[in-house]
Amino acid sequence: MNTLILKSALALGLISLTFSGFSQCEIQHRLYPDGSMFYYIEPVNFYWTKSKDLKGGIETDKENYYLELQPSPIPAKHEGKKLKDDLELKLANDSVYRLEHFDTRYIDHDTVMQLLYLIDKKKLGDFVNYDVVSVKINLLDSTGIRNYVFKLHKSALREQISCFLKEKENKK
Repeated sequence: MNTLILKSALALGLISLTFSGFSQCEIQHRLYPDGSMFYYIEPVNFYWTKSKDLKGGIETDKENYYLELQPSPIPAKHEGKKLKDDLELKLANDSVYRLEHFDTRYIDHDTVMQLLYLIDKKKLGDFVNYDVVSVKINLLDSTGIRNYVFKLHKSALREQISCFLKEKENKK
């Protein structure tokens, strides 16, 4: 009986740790060499296979909101700096949005590439209300346009934007 209670408590503890570990509202910040400060929540995994994966999250400079994506594999740095195409994103309301390319950054000695896309302020409400279904990214490599259908953490972007907006409201 005691072992059953102990196993049940352990299982419940692991389940709650799994849920709380993903969707926490831990806002972090990063200062870039140009002096700009960005606030973000740790990127989450949206898509994963043996050949490719996609991580990402929301970043903000407290004025604008950006979708930050980390695709893998990544193009070479000299090719990646040519990436200027906008992103096509589909939400659960079946609407397709184009997000304007903002920046391409290489991090950790070229092992991670971040693509930043500006989220139109007029469309921010849709991003708060609907999960992301898929994104299409043109990485200018042999694979052409990569279509990532979100398999994991579809609600993460919605939750992260809500977290930033809630934090902004609390500071008023």
